[in-house]
Amino acid sequence: MDNEKFVRPLVRRLRAYVPGEQPGIDGLVKLNTNENPYPPSPKVLRAVRRAADGRLRLYPPPTAQALRERLARLHRCRPENVVVGNGSDELLAMAVRAFVEPAGRVPAARSTVQWLAPSYSLYPVLAETHGARGVAAPLEPDFSLPSPARLRRTPGWRRDAALTIVTTPNAPSGRAYSRPELEAFASSLRGVVVLDEAYADFADGHAMPLALRLPNVLVARTFSKGYSLCFLRVGYFVGHPTLIAALDRIRDSYNVNGLAQVAALAALDDLPYYRRNFRKVIATRERLSARLASLGFEVLPSRANFVLVRPPRFPARDWLARLRARKILVRWFDLPRVREFLRITVGVDREADALLRAARDILA
Repeated sequence: MDNEKFVRPLVRRLRAYVPGEQPGIDGLVKLNTNENPYPPSPKVLRAVRRAADGRLRLYPPPTAQALRERLARLHRCRPENVVVGNGSDELLAMAVRAFVEPAGRVPAARSTVQWLAPSYSLYPVLAETHGARGVAAPLEPDFSLPSPARLRRTPGWRRDAALTIVTTPNAPSGRAYSRPELEAFASSLRGVVVLDEAYADFADGHAMPLALRLPNVLVARTFSKGYSLCFLRVGYFVGHPTLIAALDRIRDSYNVNGLAQVAALAALDDLPYYRRNFRKVIATRERLSARLASLGFEVLPSRANFVLVRPPRFPARDWLARLRARKILVRWFDLPRVREFLRITVGVDREADALLRAARDILA
């Protein structure tokens, strides 16, 4: 029997998102998926252990109301400005479902999802899954925001697109965009604009005020990167109550599990711990960048917890294999604009030192 006949043609054609490798290799220095190298706060671990009791038989708070209230205090807004999701990936998918029509008998603008490339490779998957028109506008050669002239030359780019997504700081380049730049960009568009700030905790600025000032802007944040909670999957949007209410209407019931809510609340109650970790990651990032540059790597300026580098002497794909042979795992993307680069997560100092030793060995 041809079981493919049961699958929608759209899904048969779909190019699935490929996450970073998670191998179980003893002694591996894992610098490929931008996880925070430091553990969650001890207060978080204690809170999760305490919550792992008879409550596991119960459904979690359906709207994560306590967490929304705590996030509202953090960002000086109202709970109605906040929606919580199963990681920011779920929220991005919800934004596509809430604001974008599938392509068909609707104006092209209503079925367009657009983003800046290169960026998070999940965006085109979300557009394809929804049956929407996906449009990628190239960043400038230095990964800065595209000029109006470049946008006009991009086939399909629209000022009135239903949804536009900007990653800031950008992944995989690490480049951050200033608030005035982002405000001008978002104000030039008539549809919803998501500013995906997954790495904002490692930057020296952010765009959260735009979500509370501009009616078409949502800012996405996650507890995965800065708060060391990848395992539990918690993200959130901040934006105008009308946009948040639309997302809440299509949100799956009990979409954020109870232990994740407990952990996120405990993390927000220990911000000094996490801010110390942010500073440690930034210090290691700057030291690693300088040392790699001294070895002949072209290191792009980064405001994230990773660096994008063009390695010397050998192609980036060869470096990937040579480092892996030395139990150092980094990320290489077989994509336009970044094939010549490696993306290296900032680990703890000893992991950065192991990478530098391996690089010196390869170059010897």
